[in-house]
Amino acid sequence: QVQLVESGGGLVQPGGSLRLSCVVSGFTSGFIFSRNPMRWYRQAPGKGRELVASINFDATVIDYSDSVKGRFTISRDDGKNTVYLRMDSLNSEDTAVYYCNAPSWGFWGQGTQVTVPS
Repeated sequence: QVQLVESGGGLVQPGGSLRLSCVVSGFTSGFIFSRNPMRWYRQAPGKGRELVASINFDATVIDYSDSVKGRFTISRDDGKNTVYLRMDSLNSEDTAVYYCNAPSWGFWGQGTQVTVPS
């Protein structure tokens, strides 16, 4: 069974930075990390899940939501089966649980909490 495990969340002061990691393991059913697009979503308290960033299989197509554009950077290391989300200039509106997703297969991680006090 494919597993996505996020890490790197925590409490950070406004203006600070964090780097989230999502390690993918347990490949079955033909899932090959290096051939799949990956996404980061977030869900703030009382709100729906928001697509934050996406990266295609070879990192040639990268997109961000308007709310994070210019502050967040998504990247991938296929040798480590890992996708990253570098987050800079964090503010209280970035407080949320951040989830890793493999959209073509519908796999999700358990999420990692990011808290930025106001």
